[in-house]
Amino acid sequence: MDVGVVRGDGIGRRPPAIFVGEAPGLDFLNSIATPVDTPVDWIDDGEGYLSWLEQAGLAPGDVLREISARALPGELDKVADQARSLREWFRGFVREHMARPLTPGAIAELGPLNRLLERDESYSRVAASRGRLEHQTVRRWRSPEALLLPVGDALARLICAEDFSNVKACDGHACTLLFADHTRSHARRWCSMAICGNRAKQAAHRRRLKAQAY
Repeated sequence: MDVGVVRGDGIGRRPPAIFVGEAPGLDFLNSIATPVDTPVDWIDDGEGYLSWLEQAGLAPGDVLREISARALPGELDKVADQARSLREWFRGFVREHMARPLTPGAIAELGPLNRLLERDESYSRVAASRGRLEHQTVRRWRSPEALLLPVGDALARLICAEDFSNVKACDGHACTLLFADHTRSHARRWCSMAICGNRAKQAAHRRRLKAQAY
């Protein structure tokens, strides 16, 4: 963990995770950010990773608690290490390709992701739900490392379903957040108007006041 990055165990000791990416794969990249002044890494350890997965809705809470209860000492922290490595590898991929259409040639760079997806042990079933029959995909959670698989799915969906022309970085000063611009005009500039958008307005207001003073 980098010096100066807020660390803690569970939601109670760090702020709620940020979900402004408009795509789970981008929200995964945004699991380290600077919401105010100090960088926060929501997956800096095993418990933090479990907490982030639950907040993101990528794994059921009962599954996370069961895996946590049967994990060996340090096992979840190792999975969090792998998740952070995956995050930074994928961040490089996104930054290399964002703001323009993604082409089939990018497949040459996706070996790490495909190797992760090959580990999946999911299956389909027909189940009764909400008064009707539906087709469900169920995952076998055999080990803590299976907790990487829903993230892998989210990254694959981002690659295959999102127009990378609309993937942007926030214009906020020192902001590292990424998002998919789904606005009609594709003119979104900020991760959030309440965060960086408001800061930019305040900075512009100060500049106007300073200019008027001269």
